[in-house]
Amino acid sequence: MAPPAQRRNVPKNDFPKYFATLKTQTFVDPQPRNAPSVTHRTIAWNNVGALIATGATDRIIRIWNPERPGGRAQIELKGHTNEVTKVVFNPMREFELASCSKDGTVRFWDTRSKTCTTKLEPGGDLFSLTWSVDGTEMVSGSKVPDTLTPGSQPREATVLIPSQQEVLTTISTHPSSTPTILEKHRQKLETNQTAFSMAYPPQDLLVTHGDGSVKILDYPSFDTLHTLSSHTSSCSSIAFNPLGNYVAIGGSDAMIALWDTYDWVCKRTFSNANSGKVSGLSWSWDGRYITSSCEDVGSGGGEGKSEGFEIYHAESGDVVYTVPTKTSSVPAVAWHPRNYALAYTVIEGGKSSLRIVGDVGNT
Repeated sequence: MAPPAQRRNVPKNDFPKYFATLKTQTFVDPQPRNAPSVTHRTIAWNNVGALIATGATDRIIRIWNPERPGGRAQIELKGHTNEVTKVVFNPMREFELASCSKDGTVRFWDTRSKTCTTKLEPGGDLFSLTWSVDGTEMVSGSKVPDTLTPGSQPREATVLIPSQQEVLTTISTHPSSTPTILEKHRQKLETNQTAFSMAYPPQDLLVTHGDGSVKILDYPSFDTLHTLSSHTSSCSSIAFNPLGNYVAIGGSDAMIALWDTYDWVCKRTFSNANSGKVSGLSWSWDGRYITSSCEDVGSGGGEGKSEGFEIYHAESGDVVYTVPTKTSSVPAVAWHPRNYALAYTVIEGGKSSLRIVGDVGNT
């Protein structure tokens, strides 16, 4: 069988002209009149690129068929009682989806039967979810208020302000058993996104922190192996390229740092033209190109700037294409796992929609 038409490397010099010819399709789920606005803040392709999931502020997970634009989502998964903050497909099983929410639960879904197969309760305000590349381990991240004990005297003039602790919870997702919570690991620093290395079985976990550092932890012991000083402010996102030889780290300083995972040296940095926090990162299937999301409304589009978001050539750091939008608010981006199709969510005129640039039929 001949390879798919789009399954080819497009060199840097040809990429701008090539990508400009690709069609953009919009997917919108109509909302009732006077309904609160919905924002799709998280997005994920399944491992074969046949389905795409979005998680939204209205607590609903929507599953879209990328070959059927313009209409409602094909599947709606309901059960979370607060905003869905992360959705991620099992890297090894195309119909298994996991999600986490501010309601403190991690849920596993079968997209064929449209049912929740398992619900776990790590607790707290869950904000991150990471699956190992072999689909056997998962880590969730949450913000949990410390428990306060009242003073012995009811009229004590003492004001207690709850502090926040960051907790990473390890979860076994081995295919031969039901997902179960393993351990909880309290973090001493503000913790943001995490990423497993590309090792089989999972060996290292990278954790981004609010002081600009990234810790490389042994897994599952959580012993610190190495610390990277990556940004001048909080590290907000992280993603390995498909080969595992580079990891990109985004920060609230509007920069993306590219690190070589062989000797852990920062090879280059990219500047986010929108000058906002890099909330998400995604690599193209061949590791040649990388793009980022930024939800900071009004952070870009100043004099001399066009709205939209950039696609970078990883080896040079050059911007090879700017995806045009009418706003700088792009909450989530995700490259197709098998070709140069790019999905993203955008907020325009107070309304959120899913868009896909490229033909996903040739997968």
